Amino acid sequence: MFDTMTLTKLLGGLCGALLVFLLGKFAAETIYSGGAHGEDHVQGYMIEIESGEDAGEGSAVEEGPSIEERLASADIGKGERVFNKCKACHKLEKGENSVGPYLFGVVGRPVDSADGFGYSGALEKVADVWTPEHLDGFLTKPASYAPGTTMGFSGLSKDEDRANVIAFLDSLDN
Repeated sequence: MFDTMTLTKLLGGLCGALLVFLLGKFAAETIYSGGAHGEDHVQGYMIEIESGEDAGEGSAVEEGPSIEERLASADIGKGERVFNKCKACHKLEKGENSVGPYLFGVVGRPVDSADGFGYSGALEKVADVWTPEHLDGFLTKPASYAPGTTMGFSGLSKDEDRANVIAFLDSLDN
């Protein structure tokens, strides 16, 4: 079936292919790294930004309305529709945990207090009670607000959506 010459050709072909891939990797690293490493690396260009007292009035960061102002104009119906994103992991019935803890009465409830749910412990480090401010921060991007949390949700980027969901959750327990 296979003689010695055929096996030698196969082995030589594999070694040649490996050599081509290694040389390609070496060439790509040389081209794209530029040879600068560590502290010797010099940035190609620097973008100057004004900071501190030198900053002009136009560079001030614009802050939106506070959570209280957004909650005052929140729409509970819209919050219920936005909550559909949360239904895959959370239940609204008291005591019914799912992948995530139940959310009945979550506004004003102590953090990590849903009976029967095993928390990661990351939330205790950032908050004691689920106030609207803490919920707003957590719902913006959970992984950034509470590093180490096991909640895999990417967050709600719109201020209005977060306020509507918080108002909806607050309305559940009157």
